[in-house]
Amino acid sequence: MERLNGGCLCERVRFSAAVETDQAYACHSDVCRKGTGSAWTPLIHVLMEDIRWQGKPDWYQMSPISHRPFCSNCGTSLGLAFVDDPTSVDLAVGIFDEPERFQPAKNRSIEKMLPAWARLDELPSERTDENEDMVRRLIAAGLTPHA
Repeated sequence: MERLNGGCLCERVRFSAAVETDQAYACHSDVCRKGTGSAWTPLIHVLMEDIRWQGKPDWYQMSPISHRPFCSNCGTSLGLAFVDDPTSVDLAVGIFDEPERFQPAKNRSIEKMLPAWARLDELPSERTDENEDMVRRLIAAGLTPHA
């Protein structure tokens, strides 16, 4: 097991989690889509006993069977847990400090998959520093566009 760090956008909720695998999954369910505002949600399964929270997350009951940890300060959705299993949580891959460490291994709730969003690698792409509007905004805010 490897211990990885992460947290919400404002960093009020931070954590360190012992992660057993790098195998993540993409959830396409209505609950995950609406709970994150995304076409699908990348998640990694973690045992609650393997998480050390620095700043506790808030919880939102999003369906009769599931609830979601989130930061009530910045609104970051941190993952998904099932009400009947207090021993584990599926954390959102994007909240880890090094999300690139995880690999997609499975799709879940594929009956809800949005086919138009299945092959993003085929779309034209640009880096942040190639987007003039974004660069202008970053510089105006005193931030440095990353190359």
